[in-house]
Amino acid sequence: MFKKSVVLSTALFVVFATVAEAQDRYGNRPPVIVSPDLTAPWVMQLGVQVDPGVYRQQRAVAPQTRSATRNMRVREPMQQLPGISTEPQRQVQPVAMARPEKPARRQMDPQYLPQMVAYDTTEKAGTIIIDTNNRFLYLVTGNGEARRYGVGVGKPGFEWAGSHKITRKAEWPTWTPPSEMISREAAKGHYLPASMQGGPENPLGARAMYLGSTLYRIHGTNAPWTIGYAVSSGCIRMRNEDVVDLYERVNVGTKVVVI
Repeated sequence: MFKKSVVLSTALFVVFATVAEAQDRYGNRPPVIVSPDLTAPWVMQLGVQVDPGVYRQQRAVAPQTRSATRNMRVREPMQQLPGISTEPQRQVQPVAMARPEKPARRQMDPQYLPQMVAYDTTEKAGTIIIDTNNRFLYLVTGNGEARRYGVGVGKPGFEWAGSHKITRKAEWPTWTPPSEMISREAAKGHYLPASMQGGPENPLGARAMYLGSTLYRIHGTNAPWTIGYAVSSGCIRMRNEDVVDLYERVNVGTKVVVI
C-alpha cells in the first residue's frame, strides 16, 4: 500500500512538473528568423521598408484587433512604382478660363515707309493725292514722280472721297472729339474725353493738317502699327516721323485729293 502511494505521488509530480515546464516553455516563445526572400513580396505590397532580421512571434490577438491592424497597414503610403507618379495632380485651368494675352502689335509693312516712286498724274507738283484703297499718300514732285507715304484710312462705313485744301496746320494739336464720335463710342462702353492736350498719348500725334471745313485731318498717331489698315473714323493717319516730314513740305492752301 505504501509503495503504491509513493508511485502515485511520483507520477503526479512528474505530470505537474511536465505541465509546468511546458507552460514555462511556451510562455516565453523563442525568436524566429524570417527569411527576407519569403517576406519581401507581401512587405513590399504593404509599402513598408523592412530590413531582414529577428522577429518574435506574438501571442494570438482577437479577430477585431487583427482586422484593425490590417486596416492600418492598408492606409500606409504605397511604394512608388516605376513609371507611376505618386505626386498630387496639378489642377489644369480650362482654356476658356485662361486669361487672354495682350494682342501683339503688328510690324509695319516696309512698303509703307517713305520713298520716291514713279507716279503719273495730271495734278500739279505740290498736290497731295491719297489712295485710300491701297493706303498710300502721294506728294507730287513733278516729272512723273512722287514722294509716297503709308497711311491708315477710314474703317468700313467711314470711307469718303473728294477734293479739299489744307486750311490749318498745328503742331502737337489738341484733340477735341466730335459729339457724334463721343456718343458712338459711349454706346460701345468707350468714354472719350471732351478734350485732350497734345502729347505722345494724343491720338492726333505730332502734327495735324486740317482739310477744308470738314472734321477730317491728315495727322500723326500714337498707334503706328495701324498704318496700312482701315481703322480710323475718316481721318488720314501717318506715323509721327512721316507726318512731320510731310508737314514741313506743304503749306496752308495745298490741294488734297482723296480717291
